[in-house]
Amino acid sequence: MKYAEVAVNSPGSRSTFCYSIPAQLSIVVGQAVWVPFGSRIIQGIVIELSDQPSVEATKEIADVIATDPLLSLVQIKLAQWISDYYLSPLFDAVALMLPPGFERKLVTYFQLVDPEGDLSSLTQEQRQVMHLIKGKGKASLWQVEKAIGIKKAKQITNNLLHRRLIAKSQELEKAKIKPKTFPYLELAGGKDRVKTEISLLNEARAYKQAELLEFLSQQTQPVLVNEVRRRLNCSLNTIKALERQNLLSINLLRVRRDPLSRLNLTASWPPVLTPSQRAVWKSIEDTWSKSPVFLLFGVTGSGKTEIYLQALAKVIAEGKRGICLVPEIALTAQTVERFANRFPGRVALLHSGLSLGEQFDEWQWIKEGNCDVVIGPRSALFAPQPDLGLIIIDEEHEWTYKQEDKSPRYHARDVAVKLAELINAVVILGSATPDVDSFYRAQRSEYQLLELKERIAPHGYSPLPEVNIVDEREELKAGNASLFSRPLLAAVEESLARDEQVILFLNRRGTATFVRCGNCGFVFRCPRCSIALTYHSVEEKLTCHRCHYAIPVSQTCPQCFRHRIRFLGIGTQKVEEELKRLIPQARLLRWDRDVTTKRHAHEELLSSFRDHKADVVIGTQIIAKGLDFPRVTLAGIISADMGLNLPDFRAGERTFQLLCQVAGRAGRGLRAGKVIIQTYTPENYAIQAAAKHDYVSFYNQEIDYRRQYSYPPFSRFIRLVYTHTNNELCRREAERISHIILGEKESKGMADLSLIGPAPAFTSRLRGRYRWQLILRGHDPVQTLSKITLPQGWTVDVDPVGIV
Repeated sequence: MKYAEVAVNSPGSRSTFCYSIPAQLSIVVGQAVWVPFGSRIIQGIVIELSDQPSVEATKEIADVIATDPLLSLVQIKLAQWISDYYLSPLFDAVALMLPPGFERKLVTYFQLVDPEGDLSSLTQEQRQVMHLIKGKGKASLWQVEKAIGIKKAKQITNNLLHRRLIAKSQELEKAKIKPKTFPYLELAGGKDRVKTEISLLNEARAYKQAELLEFLSQQTQPVLVNEVRRRLNCSLNTIKALERQNLLSINLLRVRRDPLSRLNLTASWPPVLTPSQRAVWKSIEDTWSKSPVFLLFGVTGSGKTEIYLQALAKVIAEGKRGICLVPEIALTAQTVERFANRFPGRVALLHSGLSLGEQFDEWQWIKEGNCDVVIGPRSALFAPQPDLGLIIIDEEHEWTYKQEDKSPRYHARDVAVKLAELINAVVILGSATPDVDSFYRAQRSEYQLLELKERIAPHGYSPLPEVNIVDEREELKAGNASLFSRPLLAAVEESLARDEQVILFLNRRGTATFVRCGNCGFVFRCPRCSIALTYHSVEEKLTCHRCHYAIPVSQTCPQCFRHRIRFLGIGTQKVEEELKRLIPQARLLRWDRDVTTKRHAHEELLSSFRDHKADVVIGTQIIAKGLDFPRVTLAGIISADMGLNLPDFRAGERTFQLLCQVAGRAGRGLRAGKVIIQTYTPENYAIQAAAKHDYVSFYNQEIDYRRQYSYPPFSRFIRLVYTHTNNELCRREAERISHIILGEKESKGMADLSLIGPAPAFTSRLRGRYRWQLILRGHDPVQTLSKITLPQGWTVDVDPVGIV
């Protein structure tokens, strides 16, 4: 008998479970199977096969879900590495690589044993359930729960099962998605027979059938049924009649739901490389097989994308393929356009913004080897791209490459490097402001550093935009309390007068960040989260940006009942309103999460601004990430201090990167650019370095600071967060785990391991649950934590990108 180690779709398990393989089943590694798990039948993926069981008693695999394996051996190795490195359940890591819509559950159904049975001895609720089942013929457990409640449903159905009044069965829930097909027509006979049959049909006065047969005989490929009916105005009866005579066949044609079909693409050819690009490309070619990871450090607008395209052309010529990651879905349209113009018909797009059907078709299309490059955010890294030879990570410094909202909390950059190691592929990391950890690795020769120091413009090399810092304290002294300093407002007016475009950046949505009573000091807060509600003037609501709780705006304080409500703080809506008041003729466009909820919203905003249908775009960090607007000559940063004072050791790095990226949007066309930074802390090292476009200066100060306090990359962090509806229980559990960790540290003599906390998280309450956190710091804290069993309620974030 053979045995299989299976990763099961059950929360919390980091190990596999051993199952015996029934003689009638043929099982291979990577295959999806149904397995018994407690009283349930759940999904699993076969991780390993063996001749001996790893436990004494085993259950048999119930059945296979798909005959072919869904995962390759490389994908299984990668999933195991992700699970071990990020301390996540193994199936969570496996699920990253499964096809869209794969996860399906067994649904429990109930049927009456005797539809005419006597119900007089039953309670009212039992009779209600019996009538429900009888009315539907077969009722699901979910339908019963909806009718009488979850707790009662379990109790009553168990009672009715015990009395043998109902029977229970389980069925696989309907597939969430399947291939899209259309019926099409094809001739079944040869041309000579068709000619004869057309004559016979005309003689029999079956003119419509003859016309249809004549039409199909003139086609060079199958024709859709709907197209035939529209063009010939014929009925289904006419088509069926010819099918019965074996003169034509009706077949199903699989149609790809192509997310790129709405784009207007034009084939392009590689441009002549600049001397800087040629030098970088020569270095890549010379060390391609020796250095698996390149860090391409190039100023904004220096032509990094062309290096990506050259590298992709190289791997395609070698018979391999690539994946290109971008930090935001908003950037996929621009990147897809560049790649699809260079490699027409060979580009796939994969991200959560597509419909489930589009995701399914793209996944299948990629797996079948139909594309040379897959483009998308972090999840596209797990596309089933065969013969993968190159992974590109554009804007590699971006935090969005880290998955923070669910397990596994992986970082796409680190997983990409591991994947490349497993398959002997090359990784290119590109950024104008590299992550401090990445640049540190390059300094230590773990990555090969490549530099592009000059910006490319249509007329040749172009200087980086001039940056002016405005001290907001001096503006207040001069009596200017407006959102716009005098230099910024004047610069906006000058740019608009020259028919140029402007970007205004503020990394906060809404109109007022909090609303307070001017009499008693009451602040409107979310009842479920420990944060203030944000005022949105467009919707006339106070909204929680964490849980989306919203209430209408009140003109009266609920505590003192006075009419002294004050709207304080600023957001992108406030900036838009203020600029409308100051420059009413300006055409404004706001680009933040509030206006990008609809499908294709990012593409529409990008197209609108690029076509100069707006003069000024006001946005959050979305507009700072790699977008190319040649007409933009002015970038204004409304407040550079927004994230600078957060209690996070990466606050300075994050601020520097945002400022440089926003500044990089200006002056990318024929005209020189200008940047104005408004701040209350002009002396801060991050702001000073950003104003000079001086990454190296910033890095040297930042890395000294990290070394002094033993912050990454000189140590590793693990952030543990426990949540509970009761704050006291939450605190006690955090303290209990901290004592266990400290005990483990003392018993193993781990001098380099330190513990910060337990303490309430920065957002101490979220969606009705209190949050306490612990931070482990050390050379290898994973080794310590992997030996400790954490109960349900804990989340583990290895190598967090933020600690607030």
